[in-house]
Amino acid sequence: MVKVVFITRDGNRHEFEAAEQSSLLKVAQANGIDMEGACEGSMACSTCHVIVEPEWYAKLPKATTSEEDMLDLTYGVARTSRLGCQITLTRELDGLTVRLPSTTRNMMG
Repeated sequence: MVKVVFITRDGNRHEFEAAEQSSLLKVAQANGIDMEGACEGSMACSTCHVIVEPEWYAKLPKATTSEEDMLDLTYGVARTSRLGCQITLTRELDGLTVRLPSTTRNMMG
C-alpha cells in the first residue's frame, strides 16, 4: 500500500492508503475527493488536474506531450501540474502530496 495526501480546495488535508499501480484519479474517486475525471481517465479532458507538491514532482515520470497539451487547455496550471489519471502509484511515491486546483474546466460537456 502507498500513502497519498490530497489537499482539497478548502485547504483540508486528506490521507489515504491505496494499492500500488492505482491511478491517482481512481484513488480520489474511491475516497470521495472532488475530482471529476469526466473522460474516465482516457486523457480527453483535464478535470483530474492536480498540482503536485514540488518535492514530489521530480519523482514522477515525465509528462507525455499529450498530457501537456491537455494541461494547456485548463485553468490554474502551475509548474508542477499533472493529470491525476496519468499518475500511477508506486512504492517510490509513498507519501505523494497533491493539491486540487481552485477550479477545473470540463471541455467534454
